[in-house]
Amino acid sequence: MASRVEQTASEADDGVGPRPVTGPLRWLLLVLGCTCVGLGAAGAVLPVLPTTPFLLVAAWAFARSSRRLLAWLYGHPRFGPTLVAWHEHRAVPRRAKVAAVSLMALSLAYVAWAAADPLVPVAVGGTMACVAVFLLTRPDAPPPSR
Repeated sequence: MASRVEQTASEADDGVGPRPVTGPLRWLLLVLGCTCVGLGAAGAVLPVLPTTPFLLVAAWAFARSSRRLLAWLYGHPRFGPTLVAWHEHRAVPRRAKVAAVSLMALSLAYVAWAAADPLVPVAVGGTMACVAVFLLTRPDAPPPSR
């Protein structure tokens, strides 16, 4: 059985998956993908910036613009396992869940303290609660295989 990286790289040749676009849209998607990888990398070291959503957008953009960059992203030692877990199992690592929900709670506390209008924390809290429920109902990512 081929690894996820090998499978992703071979999909360009066998027509599986979305057809890559051409022309100016391809360049726009390449810029979007590279920007999201950069933001995801920044999010790996900055607690206020998420990593996984940016990497998911980058994977989407690369799937439509560059199979080579998509294979690189899936094979990346830091980012690849999270993307593979999401792609294959729709799973989110427990550590990422804890970090996301904790930071949302802290952010909501700040919004509740700083907002002049009492409806702002209610709206923000409702949105964050929906995101938290979604995250917490995803399975935990399986341990990476060596």
